[in-house]
Amino acid sequence: MDFRNGRESDNIEDRRGEGGGMRLGGGKIGVGTVVLALIAWYFGLDPSVVLNTASVVQSPSAQESRPRSRAEDEMARFTSMVLADTEDTWGAIFRSAGRQYQQPRLVLYTGATQSGCGVGQAAMGPFYCPADAKVYLDLSFFNELSTRFGAPGDFAQAYVIAHEVGHHVQNLLGISEKVQQARQRVSERESNGLSVRLELQADCLAGVWANHADRSRKVLEAGDIEEGLAAASATGDDRLQKQARGYAVPDSFTHGTSAQRARWFREGLQQGTLRACDTFSVGAL
Repeated sequence: MDFRNGRESDNIEDRRGEGGGMRLGGGKIGVGTVVLALIAWYFGLDPSVVLNTASVVQSPSAQESRPRSRAEDEMARFTSMVLADTEDTWGAIFRSAGRQYQQPRLVLYTGATQSGCGVGQAAMGPFYCPADAKVYLDLSFFNELSTRFGAPGDFAQAYVIAHEVGHHVQNLLGISEKVQQARQRVSERESNGLSVRLELQADCLAGVWANHADRSRKVLEAGDIEEGLAAASATGDDRLQKQARGYAVPDSFTHGTSAQRARWFREGLQQGTLRACDTFSVGAL
């Protein structure tokens, strides 16, 4: 991506290496952990990732004492520039619709941190908390995206940020609340299906951002679109479940298949409109 003429966001909250770091240890599950597990369920994440951890206690960590590498700081700067670009893009889109875009904050942290939804941890991956309108990101996820998921590149990283900002857009538009209310009235299988549609819409909204950012500021470079599609495909439920246990259980999907995630990211990228991202009205995803 080309951000040579871009700016950095004022909405970055850098908690990397803060004193009194959080360590996951044995003991009871705290209230904050339970709250975050509920939020994870709300957005289609696996609550067991949170609930299977032990309590969170305050203690120094090895990570907080290590010096930051130049590569990590460059990654943080890139993250800030992507966030700034989403601010410009969604600000313009909302203004064209006669609305005001409320910018989210993005929290950079190491290992674990407090959020408005409870305790967040790197094992969950990046997440959006509607309670405080913040995106939470441990930069080590980008290394996993490249090595574990096989999706390297700066635009793959930008896609991840834009997807979480997409959840913020859904929150502002009232979509998330409507989906949550609907999920409480249906079976687990149907609830998972609604979660899939919510996640695929966030993928599409990430594509809408990329479409507008490139038209307005020419930020896309050769290979960027392929990187974004690779990142979307790499995090499909079918691929992740097969990697973890050798087979997939479609009724348990909460984010969509690799093909679906790539399809809806491409849809937003090609069409560039909110209308194109209505994943709740179509039959086949």
